[in-house]
Amino acid sequence: MTNGESATRIQVERRARILEAGLDVFAAEGFRGATVDGIARAAGLSKPNLLYYFPTKEAIYVALLGGLLDMWLDPLRALDPSGDPLTEMLAYIRRKLLLARDFPRESRLFAGEILRGAPEMGEMLSVDLRELVDARASVIARWMDAGCLARSDPHHLIFSIWALTQHYADFEVQVRAVLGRARDPWAEAEAELERHFRRVLKPDAPPAPQDRP
Repeated sequence: MTNGESATRIQVERRARILEAGLDVFAAEGFRGATVDGIARAAGLSKPNLLYYFPTKEAIYVALLGGLLDMWLDPLRALDPSGDPLTEMLAYIRRKLLLARDFPRESRLFAGEILRGAPEMGEMLSVDLRELVDARASVIARWMDAGCLARSDPHHLIFSIWALTQHYADFEVQVRAVLGRARDPWAEAEAELERHFRRVLKPDAPPAPQDRP
């Protein structure tokens, strides 16, 4: 390995350490509470060393947000318009819950950005997010029109799925405090959300045919 290759590897590793530390700090402290000094400490680097890679905490924050929306939308993209409607919806709900479980810091980072008024993600939300949600809401509406799912507003149905699945990551401390140490909120959530949304999504039974006199 040449000195140039070694330097590049070290730079890549340090950049990754800074982003990982930034994710920890932003998720715990929020954007306003986070500082370059705090991120440098979490990364095990000096402040001047960190500033060599990222000139401001805003630069770290923007870099973290860069790929976040794509990851967050992957479960909705995977909804198959040609699949069985109830199976597809329940699978989407499970994917959303597991994403929140496996990436709680990213969930809190995203929530924090939204609470700030989405200054960095506003355009992506109004274009990329909206286009995907509109497209999947149209699929869900067709399933409802075909009698495969209970009728509701598809956009608000998606919002309710987001709210119920991400709650377990964004408010995990509260959930665990209420349930106690002996209970696993994620295992319970997976089973409970499936039961809940089966009831919500189950189409009304067609009316029984009337006997003619």
